[in-house]
Amino acid sequence: MQTKEKREKPLLLLADDDPELIGILTRRLGVLECGIVTANNGVDALKLIRQEQPDAVVLDVMMPQMNGWEVCKAIRSDERLKDLPVMMLTGIGESLNEMTSPLYGANDHIDKPFDFAELLFKIRKLLAHTR
Repeated sequence: MQTKEKREKPLLLLADDDPELIGILTRRLGVLECGIVTANNGVDALKLIRQEQPDAVVLDVMMPQMNGWEVCKAIRSDERLKDLPVMMLTGIGESLNEMTSPLYGANDHIDKPFDFAELLFKIRKLLAHTR
């Protein structure tokens, strides 16, 4: 584990319980020139966030063990993590995601299915927020 200060490039955490989507996103997001760590449930995501101290996080809402909103709430209640940029990525419905994500402290949200160019734009914006 490298601390944020010693990393040469930003680190992004992707958390989603769909391994196929994680694989696709990991490959496609290679254009960002950032490191990527992944988790397939909320408990592992929060553990990795605390260990790896990523520069931004993309969370699926519907994950086993701990949903994305619960992870986001835990991030916001942790003094060391409270300013970490978080984006919710979900297929629960556009209006529900738009209304609920800010309540849990997410900086942004995007709905599945998503346009990859829009996702890329929003992730770049999150990563820029940390610099």
